[in-house]
Amino acid sequence: MIRQNDTISLAALVVLAASVATLAGAWGFQLIGDLAPCPMCLVQRWAYYAAIPICLLILFLRRDSADGTLSRAALALCGLGILAGGAYGAYHAGVEWKWWPGPTTCAAGGTFSGDSSGLPDLTKPPIVPCDEAAWRLFGLSLAGYNVLISLALVALCGWALKRKSAVAAPA
Repeated sequence: MIRQNDTISLAALVVLAASVATLAGAWGFQLIGDLAPCPMCLVQRWAYYAAIPICLLILFLRRDSADGTLSRAALALCGLGILAGGAYGAYHAGVEWKWWPGPTTCAAGGTFSGDSSGLPDLTKPPIVPCDEAAWRLFGLSLAGYNVLISLALVALCGWALKRKSAVAAPA
């Protein structure tokens, strides 16, 4: 039978791998696909950036106690962070579908200065609008896929945390 600590470790390993793969995919679209991320896209990555060291900590603390209290708390924290990232992804997807307005920091606009030269102000990066999906597959944007990935990882964390210890009590 699988022990509780092993279940937590397995969940942490899957979340770690999925976080690295998700970030690698985002960077791949950004670098290879030449899709510049909007400010909301960058915020959605924070949950994965946070999940990586938390999952490494869980794997390091694998045998922290008989019930894995620290590992369980860390996995719960990881799950909550991913849930928050997924909720923000749902908000972003709604902005892309024009269901509600996005933040004003994502408004489309140029970086041209108001001076008479007409040259762009290179001290300010271009603003990528958050209400336009740069890419879609089967109707879902990258924000939509982030929601699906987040929900799957949160479900995995929840399953691992709810699972009762299968270790037999000492006789």
